[in-house]
Amino acid sequence: MVTLPRTPQFPVRTGGARKDEVRTQFAALCYRVRKGATEVLLITSRDTGRWVLPKGWPMDGVTPADAAAREAWEEAGVTGQVRHAVAGLYSYNKAMESDDDLPCIVAIFPLQVRKLARDFPERGLRKRKWFSPRKAAGKVREPELQEILSRFDASRLGK
Repeated sequence: MVTLPRTPQFPVRTGGARKDEVRTQFAALCYRVRKGATEVLLITSRDTGRWVLPKGWPMDGVTPADAAAREAWEEAGVTGQVRHAVAGLYSYNKAMESDDDLPCIVAIFPLQVRKLARDFPERGLRKRKWFSPRKAAGKVREPELQEILSRFDASRLGK
């Protein structure tokens, strides 16, 4: 795993990106351990309903890992302990309403789930479900994310 600096070095851009410009997003790989087995939480996207990780754009003054944790709260109602080491990177093309698709690179931060809230900002807009890492890999579309999920094992993270 790679640890990113605790001070953000990622520019925050709210618009005007060129279509060939690659953007960065931060995702939370929300997990828990039940009866010795790792489980991964996936959520549905708001637009297509496909299974994804909670993710979002860089936030001014917020570390990448903490931005991922904030997205996990807003999109999935997750609170827990986020790690500042990147578990992996994947790429995808984000469909934009008013523009061409935008190429994105997503840095994934493991987040051990302590609590799932019943009420959270995007409740009613998304579904959430626990899967084994292998089943989660089969539910997502992006090949690089499939590989990361299929190999994810919380016992390898250490303390």
